[in-house]
Amino acid sequence: MAKMQEESTTIGNAVTLRVNLPQEPGALAKVTATIGECKGNIGAIDIIRVQKHVMTRDITVFTDSDDHVDQIRNAVNQIDGCEVVHISDQTFLLHLGGKIEVKSKTAINNRGKLSMAYTPGVARICTAIHKDKQKAWNLTIKKNCVAIVSDGTAVLGLGDIGPEAAMPVMEGKAMLFKDFGEVDAFPICLDTKDTEEIIRTVKHLAPTFGGINLEDIAAPRCFEIEARLKEEMDIPVFHDDQHGTAVVLAAALINSLKVVKKDFKDLKVVVNGIGAAGTACSKIILAMGVKNLIGCDRAGAISVNSKDLNSAKQEFASITNPDHLEGSLSDIIKDADVFIGTSGPGTLTVEDVKLMSKDAIVFAMANPTPEIMPELAYPHVAIMATGRSDYPNQINNVL
Repeated sequence: MAKMQEESTTIGNAVTLRVNLPQEPGALAKVTATIGECKGNIGAIDIIRVQKHVMTRDITVFTDSDDHVDQIRNAVNQIDGCEVVHISDQTFLLHLGGKIEVKSKTAINNRGKLSMAYTPGVARICTAIHKDKQKAWNLTIKKNCVAIVSDGTAVLGLGDIGPEAAMPVMEGKAMLFKDFGEVDAFPICLDTKDTEEIIRTVKHLAPTFGGINLEDIAAPRCFEIEARLKEEMDIPVFHDDQHGTAVVLAAALINSLKVVKKDFKDLKVVVNGIGAAGTACSKIILAMGVKNLIGCDRAGAISVNSKDLNSAKQEFASITNPDHLEGSLSDIIKDADVFIGTSGPGTLTVEDVKLMSKDAIVFAMANPTPEIMPELAYPHVAIMATGRSDYPNQINNVL
């Protein structure tokens, strides 16, 4: 069971309080002190309007949750003469109307351009592709266009939240493709969990796209979907949660071992959460020379003696846990050199970290809340990393 831990205030939970306060010395100081007492982290403060007896200010505050926002609002409202008249959530504002759009590469600003971009000129392009389908790679968006496909069953650390709720993540991934790779990507969230339907649908999308990026599909179905699509399609298929995470994890571990001066073959590695990401991360570092790797799920350590394993975990058990260790994560973590978390919030405690070896490495990659918050782990480890963008040492497949 996940152990509770204190959240940190971050820009991801930033809100702007519009506050009416008395036009008198010390009024702002009372408000800021109250917000501080509620453990809100104040950012910008702006004057919006000045009246004879009332000043209206916007105060941006980094919080840790919706409950934290309510606590701050209630506390400010209790100050004599002060009233929170409105709260704007900065993250919700960023998402209004979605985060991506389609733009034309060529402006249709005269009759000639319209005739070439659409009818009658476009018919010549269609005919050329009809005669030779390979020309679609140069004469359409195909060569630089990726489909981001999800069924919404394994979104961040939120789980099975459905295709509609998965869309903000897929839109965000499309932004990353464009901003960091100059690749055009389209989010496609499917209203089905059926493996065969997903495979069939993605195959039908192939004429439009140059590649398929599978995203946030739950294990073990994701393994079969990826394998089948790779076999049956003639364009690249990449499962971001598996291979994207594994690549950045491997890079982070290579650099970390240089810092702590340890070797792959001498490590004891504990991986918590043996889904798509955990399995792929394990396989890549085993290939890099790790000999002693133990995986844990909710039932504890996974070994060839474990009961009720699905086929993916049976395969995992056959290549890991050479000493057939049993027990909970807290039992297995003793003397571990590396912890890799691809599970959920609060599953690693300070007491667990203290049991690890000297110069321990903790990669707590669960999103949005890691297995242990960095502030709790920092005093006890040599290297601490998360999957979040707002802490140093980010290990996230966006990289």
